[in-house]
Amino acid sequence: MAQMAVKSAGRKKQAELVCQEMLPEVSRTFALSIRFLPGNLGRAVLCAYLLCRIADTIEDDPVAPPDQKIALLDRLMDCFDNPALANGMPSASAWVKGEEAHVRLVSHTDLVFILFWTLPTRTQETVRHWVGEMVLGMQKFVGFYPHGIRIQTIEEYKKYCYYVAGTVGHLLTDLWYEHSGYVDRAEYKVLLERCEAFGQALQTVNILKDVAWDAEHENSIYVPEQALREHGSSQQFLLNPERLTQNRAALGSLMDLAHSDLDDALEYLLCVPKFAVSIRLFCILPLLFAYATLRELDKTATMLQPGGSVKISRLEVKSLIMAGCGVVMSNHGIRWLVARTRRGPFTLGGKR
Repeated sequence: MAQMAVKSAGRKKQAELVCQEMLPEVSRTFALSIRFLPGNLGRAVLCAYLLCRIADTIEDDPVAPPDQKIALLDRLMDCFDNPALANGMPSASAWVKGEEAHVRLVSHTDLVFILFWTLPTRTQETVRHWVGEMVLGMQKFVGFYPHGIRIQTIEEYKKYCYYVAGTVGHLLTDLWYEHSGYVDRAEYKVLLERCEAFGQALQTVNILKDVAWDAEHENSIYVPEQALREHGSSQQFLLNPERLTQNRAALGSLMDLAHSDLDDALEYLLCVPKFAVSIRLFCILPLLFAYATLRELDKTATMLQPGGSVKISRLEVKSLIMAGCGVVMSNHGIRWLVARTRRGPFTLGGKR
């Protein structure tokens, strides 16, 4: 039935074109990385990323009641089997609020599913399984916290992070094994051991740099209440300038987790076979950007001020892209570049 929805070659082409156009609007980093992946692998990761982003946008809607969000997430999962439901998603999701580009993506859910149905059957099963696991976790947390997510403990944070990011590590690793002739069964098992850390490390760095944005625009606080109380503050005072010192100290457990997961994510990258160049290129750029961002987060409290966010310079981004592509086949070179990035801004030509 689903295949009937993509009989038209023109419709397939339109769907892939729109998906490629929307990707850089919702993630510049992954827009760069996904373009390294060839053929069906590239289409699979593009499609999976957009489906995850659609689910995330529904979860993060700052206005809708939890029952409405949970119902739309149910419908999103039902779309995998029902083209009629997928075709109706633009109207069914018209109430979703959030960042303009993300809302626009949700309004094109029907086209993302058309791209999904062009994928090989086994690939479809993988994408569906891990998007389903992610959506299940999102629904749990939307139900737990009907008035906005308020993480209570570091253990709860880790559970949340598994659902929204550890699942992505599994999804990617399963796709590497299916589509790359360089990833055999033994290497797949090794990658599985660290795949959750790969996704979770990137997620925690994003959460740390966007503490203020998440609280102000999405009514979500991921800094554990327990950690804030241990340092003399609480989620109620997360962006209060008078509690800045206490709040910065409370980020310690998340900063430690980010450092630990990033180092596991680095080992994950180094375990990808060297001849799987496109996969290594996909992994190395977000990893380098995360190391650079975490370096800046380590020495500031800007992310705890209203409107505050932490970014690395465009020059460093360009330099890391060039250097990352240059060392991608050398584990020694990757370790050197990561160590250099951790010490200070990495810019080719020495300019800041």
